[in-house]
Amino acid sequence: MSGRGNRSPLIRGGVADVKQAARGFRWGRRSQVPRSAEPFVPEATSTVFRSDWSRRKPAIVAREAVQKAGLEPLFRSQVRTSVRGLDVFDGLKGPVIFAANHASHLDTPLVLLSLPDAWRRRTAVAAAADYFFDTWWRAVGSSVLFNTFPIDRRGGAMAQTPGEVLDEGWSLLIFPEGTRSPDGWMHNFRMGAAMLAHTHGVPVVPIAHQGTFAAMPRGRNWPAPGRRLLTIRFGAPISPRRDETVREFAARVKDAIAALLDEETSTWWESQRRVASGSTPDPEGPQVAQWRRLWDQTEPLADEPEDRVFAWSRRK
Repeated sequence: MSGRGNRSPLIRGGVADVKQAARGFRWGRRSQVPRSAEPFVPEATSTVFRSDWSRRKPAIVAREAVQKAGLEPLFRSQVRTSVRGLDVFDGLKGPVIFAANHASHLDTPLVLLSLPDAWRRRTAVAAAADYFFDTWWRAVGSSVLFNTFPIDRRGGAMAQTPGEVLDEGWSLLIFPEGTRSPDGWMHNFRMGAAMLAHTHGVPVVPIAHQGTFAAMPRGRNWPAPGRRLLTIRFGAPISPRRDETVREFAARVKDAIAALLDEETSTWWESQRRVASGSTPDPEGPQVAQWRRLWDQTEPLADEPEDRVFAWSRRK
């Protein structure tokens, strides 16, 4: 017993020495220079190639042929669409910013093919540089087919800004959420579209659509079978007020899209009553378990036997 007691302090001291040596040893990787003393190295930035060629006449002619002869017939063969609110274009002059919720890769063709032809031909689509412009073939394909231009979500240097595209007279399709929804419900809006509207003095046309997540959510490379129904509704254009901040205007754009989504599931009259009372359903959906949120959004839209625009007048 006494021998063990004599060895205990020795063992404890040896362990402490080993730990102290381990903390001070580089192990072949640890730098001997403190982080605060290391020289400043700026983060690498990526420059995406220019896409302005896709808005010149040869590309415009080629895109018109590809969209009308290829994209539209293929799109119509896979899904059915219900388009409402086209009267907002009566008397409207471009350019404008189209702001829509984002749930699927079907969103872009749905919006573009639902626009009047004159507007579709003069609309460019803001696309994530790290996804659509990471390879030359994807960049060229998306530019020709959808008239995309890159926006960098990671802070890299862009060859052309959205403001320059607006100044050239092109309308922009922007998804303020920045990426596709993981569960079909709307998520936080970024303020890029609102800031562009403020800076360049152009109106925002809110757009709400439903059914694209159920037809082609993340993980699917092709629409689900059965030609599922997609609905899209264009709202009245809204412009920033003089005394309104960018953040406040962005919130107003989001509220306009929320009201359009509410109108899709009820009637215009009912949705406007909820707007007036401040009780429009939250477009971000109920705060419940993730499987319930997904379950709700993957349910295909039911066919409607009649337009609900005047349905409220027939209710007792």
